[in-house]
Amino acid sequence: MTSITRNLPPFVRDLGVSIVGEKCYVSLVENLAFGDTECLKTALSKGMGWGIVIGSGVMKLPQLYIIYKRKSARGISTSGSAFETLAYAVNLTYAYRNGIPFSTYGENAFLTAQNAILMLLLIQYAPRPRALTSSTDSRTTKLLGTLLIMIVGFLLLLFVPPPILATFQALTLPISIASKVPQIIENHRNKSTGNLSWFAVLLQTAGCGARIYTIYREVDDVLVALGALLAFVLNAIIGVQMWLYWGRDPVVHKVKVEEKQEPLLARSEKAFVERTPPHSRAGTPSLSRPGTPLSASRSGRNWSRKVD
Repeated sequence: MTSITRNLPPFVRDLGVSIVGEKCYVSLVENLAFGDTECLKTALSKGMGWGIVIGSGVMKLPQLYIIYKRKSARGISTSGSAFETLAYAVNLTYAYRNGIPFSTYGENAFLTAQNAILMLLLIQYAPRPRALTSSTDSRTTKLLGTLLIMIVGFLLLLFVPPPILATFQALTLPISIASKVPQIIENHRNKSTGNLSWFAVLLQTAGCGARIYTIYREVDDVLVALGALLAFVLNAIIGVQMWLYWGRDPVVHKVKVEEKQEPLLARSEKAFVERTPPHSRAGTPSLSRPGTPLSASRSGRNWSRKVD
C-alpha cells in the first residue's frame, strides 16, 4: 500500500503538504503511520478549518434568499448585522496582515462579503412609515451611503498602522456582543425569530465551535481565541431561541393611545347644544320672529295679548 501512497502525482503531494505540512504528510500518507497522534490532531484541525472555510461560502445564502423572496427583513436586527459585519472585517484584515494561516480565518472573507449584501437587503426591505412608502429617494440615499461607508471602512482597515489594527481586534470582543445581543433581545421580545435562517444559525454555531479547536491547535493569539469562544456562546444562545420559538409568529405589542382632550371652546359649545331645547336647535322651526325677545317668543298667547 505504501508503494502507491509514496508515488502519488506531484500535484496531490503538493496539495497534501500545503495542508498538513511535509512532516505529517510523510507520516500519515506515505508511511500510513496512523498511530502518530500529533499529526492526526494536526490533520483533524486542518480538515475542520478548511471545512469551515468552504461551508462559510454558503452560510448566509439561505438568509439572503429568504429576505429577497419575502421582500421583508422582519425579525432581523439591522444594528446587530452592522456590528457583525464590522467584526468580520476586522478579523479578516487582522489575520491577513499578521500572516495567520488562511484555514484558521478564511471564513471571515466569505462572511464579510455576504454580510455586506445582507446589510443592503436589510435597508432595502426594512419596514417604513406609510408616509414614506411611495418615495424611493431616502431608500436610495441610504443604500449608496451604506455601500460607500463599507468600502471606505475596509480600505482603512487594510492600511491603518498595526498597533491601531491590534486595538480594533481587541475591540471585536465588545463588538461581537453588540452584534448578537440586539438580535437576542429582539427574538425574546417578539417570542419569534422572524425571518432568521435556521441553516445559517446552525452552521454558524457549529463553525464557531470547530473554530475554537483549530485556533487552539494552530494560532497562539489570545485575542483570536477569545473572539471565537465569545462568538460560539452568543450563536448558541440564538440557536436555543430558534428551537424555543420555532414556528411562532411574532407577538403583536399593543400601543396604548391616549384619548385626545377636546379644546375648552369645543367642550363649551357641545355643552350648550346639549342644554338647548330641541325646538330651538338648527333645522327645527322656531315660533319667534327675528328681533323678538326670548321671553316673548316662548308663548304665542302672551304675544297676541300685548298686541290687543
